[in-house]
Amino acid sequence: MEEQATLVRIALDESDHGRRRHLMQTILERLRDDFALDGVSVFRGIAGMNGQRIIHAADLMHFDVDLPLMIEFCCPPDVARAAAASLTDLVPDGHVISWPVTRHRPG
Repeated sequence: MEEQATLVRIALDESDHGRRRHLMQTILERLRDDFALDGVSVFRGIAGMNGQRIIHAADLMHFDVDLPLMIEFCCPPDVARAAAASLTDLVPDGHVISWPVTRHRPG
């Protein structure tokens, strides 16, 4: 069985903060509480380049590196549109992207 869905990805940096808490936590709570999402993943990159074209990379000599984070979730298109719209006030312009996907389920 196949169903249409939307995959949403939010790009952050570890140092991003929002409303006195870590922004990642704020986003996860909003997705859980306001949209009842139960399948959200956060990925931490080992390297990345920020908007000022400065490369940040993890190594054993630097423990305070500002590495990239990606928050990702997949849900019905109408829920994805609403959730993405609710997050644009929290993250930098253009850091929420989405695209249509097909979910494959048994049956």
